[in-house]
Amino acid sequence: MTQNMSFLGNFFLYKCLFALTFWNHISLSVEDELFTSASNNFPEDGSNQKIKSLPLLYTNSHQSRANFDWVVIQNTTESLSLSEITSRNVKKLVTLLSNFRKGSSLHNLTLTNVSVGWNALMEIFQTVWHSSIEYFNMNSVTQLLHINRYAFDYSDTSMKALTVKKIIITDLYFIQDDLYRIFADMNIADMTITDSEMIHMLCPLSKSPFRYLNFLKNDLTDLLFQKCDNLLQLETLILQKNKFESLPKVSFMTSRMKSLKYLDMSSNLLRHDGAVQCQWAESLTELDLSSNQLADAVFECLPVNVRKLSLRNNQISNVPRGVAELKSLEELNLASNRLADLPGCGGFPSLQLLNVEMNSILAPSADFFQRCPRVRELQAGHNPFKCSCELQAFIRLERRSGGKLFGWPAAYACEYPEGLRGTELKDFHLSQLACDTTLLLVTALLLTLVLVAAVAFLCIYLDVPWYARMTWQWTQTKRRAWHDPPGEPGTLLQFHAFISYSERDSLWVKNELIPNLEKGEGCVQLCQHERNFIPGKSIVENIINCIEKSYKSIFVLSPNFVQSEWCHYELYFAHHKLFSENSNSLILILLEPIPPYLIPARYHKLKALMAKRTYLEWPKERSKRALFWANLRAAISVNLPTAYENRCGETD
Repeated sequence: MTQNMSFLGNFFLYKCLFALTFWNHISLSVEDELFTSASNNFPEDGSNQKIKSLPLLYTNSHQSRANFDWVVIQNTTESLSLSEITSRNVKKLVTLLSNFRKGSSLHNLTLTNVSVGWNALMEIFQTVWHSSIEYFNMNSVTQLLHINRYAFDYSDTSMKALTVKKIIITDLYFIQDDLYRIFADMNIADMTITDSEMIHMLCPLSKSPFRYLNFLKNDLTDLLFQKCDNLLQLETLILQKNKFESLPKVSFMTSRMKSLKYLDMSSNLLRHDGAVQCQWAESLTELDLSSNQLADAVFECLPVNVRKLSLRNNQISNVPRGVAELKSLEELNLASNRLADLPGCGGFPSLQLLNVEMNSILAPSADFFQRCPRVRELQAGHNPFKCSCELQAFIRLERRSGGKLFGWPAAYACEYPEGLRGTELKDFHLSQLACDTTLLLVTALLLTLVLVAAVAFLCIYLDVPWYARMTWQWTQTKRRAWHDPPGEPGTLLQFHAFISYSERDSLWVKNELIPNLEKGEGCVQLCQHERNFIPGKSIVENIINCIEKSYKSIFVLSPNFVQSEWCHYELYFAHHKLFSENSNSLILILLEPIPPYLIPARYHKLKALMAKRTYLEWPKERSKRALFWANLRAAISVNLPTAYENRCGETD
């Protein structure tokens, strides 16, 4: 008898559905087992997937408008989707849904563009609650009439998941608890209320079966679920895009949720200054705090057992040392922050994946994988890398890491200097010398030593110190002459010639040169150091004075001359006068031949003079000496001032 009644009920339901599809001009494909107690095709643990998007089987699907004024979007053996539900057709909808008692094959219901009063909306919910529907989805709900307390019967339901998207409440004056209590006490596993400007949600009055709550894009605040002890089975809580501000209050909210594993608090206004300690649920293993206003102090307020942590798009500039150790942390996302270098792993001994993309890292530390040996993937691309020596070690690190750098090489390019902008790091190279400071210093030191040695050798070889000393003496003498009192004699020519010779050749000078020039024809005045140097003045100053007051300078050259230091001084100053006054004042007398090897290196001027200028050679034959003296007299012939010409007769 019972089997016959069940058969008749199913037959009647079949006739109703057939009439409905006929009136809406749609073809309804019905399987043989349509009205049998088919087993549920949706597993219990996957309900949170279905609440996001109800399964739709578009085997025979059309849109059409019936006398009921709603639109049938989908109609299959397990799913029904209707649109344009209004107060005119809501009663007929309730009547239709009342036919799907427990045991029917319809498990998924979607209502779109629902515009009804509060009591009608509750009647729809109540009817669904006592039907075979397990997954109920409502999109774009507009509630028009007053909200008041409703005695909702949650018993004897097949419901597992509810999704409500975009609720619009037109009534501005109502008791908030009357609305939130309906949803807070629902005895289902999964509930989603999104994009509805919801400002609060009550704590369930009794132990709630909620395992999944999604309140995405609402206006919830820090007051949510404070001191709520009845969400003991809640495992997933999504509060993305709300208005939470205090991270400690969020932690206190979770502390009573003993089964909570996943919490999404991204895109809120969360801050933490470290003044208040946090208390998180010990079961929490995955936390998303991205797109908030959190700084470095956030690391003082994190769940100790977290495994996956996202702090993307915050204001973190450094990972402080000495914070509480997160021993279970395996994945850390710090992308889009203000980090200047790769963080260490001192507080994250189990870290396996680190994301630091889009920070302010110019030159990442090259010892990262030594400090973080368990990391198997590092995402550090899209940073403003400064291609310099400091970056070379990081580039070499990539070669040794065995592919641990995610996105290499496309995501790793130079930002600075401007001339290298856009160059991939794999194509950037500098020599070892340019980047090894020690090697560069050693090389520079060696080159400096070589240069100093070369300069010293040249100075010694060219007798630069001697010339420097002579230049200093010349400068000092000139300075003193410039400051001489006005009464002292000037630099008018007083002598026909200054004689420079070696003391070892003094006999020839005294017995041959001086007598033949001063005693012969014409009046010749010679400056000789023994009789014309002024006592009290330095030798160098006397040499310079005699050279400047003489028309010519006679140098008696011999092997003895090149061995004399003073002769070298005299030659230097005379040569200096030759160039400074652009005069032809040098007369060279070669008394004895000088082998080239005897001339010291510093006498390079003497070598140059003997190579370029004509010199008089002292003849050994007496017959040629008259011509020698005549040539010498002609070379020094000049009219001296009258006062000095008159001295000729006084010279012995």
